[in-house]
Amino acid sequence: MNPTRILPDLQCSLLCEEIRQEVNGNFFLIGVINFIRVPKLPVVAFRLCVFNRWAAGLGQFTEGVKLIAPDQTTVLRKGEVKFALQDATLSATNVTVLQQVEFKTAGTYYIEVQVDDVMKLRYPIPVIHTPPPPPPAGQHPKPPEAAPPA
Repeated sequence: MNPTRILPDLQCSLLCEEIRQEVNGNFFLIGVINFIRVPKLPVVAFRLCVFNRWAAGLGQFTEGVKLIAPDQTTVLRKGEVKFALQDATLSATNVTVLQQVEFKTAGTYYIEVQVDDVMKLRYPIPVIHTPPPPPPAGQHPKPPEAAPPA
């Protein structure tokens, strides 16, 4: 008896600043993100990319990706894509682009990856607020110089 459907394994999931694909099909992952450090909040990330590679499955599937706020219930962004694996020896790579993501507070955000509503992975993305250091004591920021008269 040959199986007609095998739920795939998630080989990897990475949050990146950018993902590009070469003509030969290989991917460039640019700026793999472990955490997000910002000097002020709120802040808007213009573009975040989630790179997922699926393997050892057979059949048609729906991948779901969610970015969840620190309260662990608010979904800030989500994406869904359908994909197929015709043979269990093949793999499928999906990229989800999350645009204009506003991080209002510091804390631990989460990426959730599902296939056919089955949770495969949930991983933390800490957002760390690190204000710039104040100028050394006794020094004041230099005022802008006046433009010379024309």
